[in-house]
Amino acid sequence: MLTYRLASKADIENIVTLVESAYRGESSRQGWTTEADFIKGQRTDYDEVATLMNASNNAFLLCESGGRLLASVHLCKLGNKACLGMFAVEPSGQGQGTGKALLLQAEHYAVRQWHCVAMLMTVISIRSELIHWYLRQGYMKTGKFKAFPYEEPRYGIPLRHDLVLETLEKKFR
Repeated sequence: MLTYRLASKADIENIVTLVESAYRGESSRQGWTTEADFIKGQRTDYDEVATLMNASNNAFLLCESGGRLLASVHLCKLGNKACLGMFAVEPSGQGQGTGKALLLQAEHYAVRQWHCVAMLMTVISIRSELIHWYLRQGYMKTGKFKAFPYEEPRYGIPLRHDLVLETLEKKFR
């Protein structure tokens, strides 16, 4: 049985560990969300998660089963829209509906708590399988792109020079 709750400061280390395991390194290769083939190094760290958690209009939602962290997501309110990021599902549990369930919880939170009209996110454009998954969840391509933060090694060290972030959006109303 899955349960959902807002994260607290006591959860920061577990969030960092989960995000790292879902995106980087050998453990991430157990799932389909890995970025290990085109970005090495860290995805986040304790300070970043703590800073986001302490900022106004930010929240981390957790999905657990039996007290074990299975997935997490960061939400940030920007005007009447929410931004979704750092979405991570334990690699060995990917493909079992946990991510989809947490995504729905995140959308409900944005609507109920913040009265948002849409959810935004950025996805590395070469991640076609991930983009298609979001499209199946009702997200749409916006045609907007951002440069990958190559100058920010705290987000990892790119192994390619063609990384671009594509913006997706889901309207709620």
